[in-house]
Amino acid sequence: MYRLFAALPVPEDLWEGLTALQDGLPGASWRPEENFHITLRFFGDLTHRQARDLDDLLGDIHCPPFDLSIEGTGWFGRREPSAVWARVRESDELRSLSARCEQAARRLGFEPDRRPFTPHVTLAYLHNATLEDTRRWVETHHAYRSGPFTADRFHLYSSHAAKGRPSRYEAEADYVLE
Repeated sequence: MYRLFAALPVPEDLWEGLTALQDGLPGASWRPEENFHITLRFFGDLTHRQARDLDDLLGDIHCPPFDLSIEGTGWFGRREPSAVWARVRESDELRSLSARCEQAARRLGFEPDRRPFTPHVTLAYLHNATLEDTRRWVETHHAYRSGPFTADRFHLYSSHAAKGRPSRYEAEADYVLE
């Protein structure tokens, strides 16, 4: 079985700005910079055959490169915060690419993703972080802005769990936007 998701990589020249945000929130398990990405669609656990079929479908996606930027911060979990993130500015191109990844999942018979698409870069998963501390952290970093960058490819990543350490993500396939 392969635990897979489609995502845009975050360019290395943005890592330093994002890691500078990773401080001052009790209960945060900060993500390593090599794990920074913008999830387009999480697929979950797939067999080898499903992974191969998914690779074929994702390889058929045609989309021109487009510009993105990171603007602000937020959190998931209304009453019990579970993660903090940097917000990726919405665009029609980004939404369209995510929708095409969703279509590939449905063609393979996967259930529709019930969560709305919220483009973001996860900075930390939270463990017993208070709503007040999380709100304060988000307010402190709400003005964060990155320079623009061009999304010219996306990857099919595998996720490998590691006891006591952050999961490791590995790009299994690369899809050039053209």
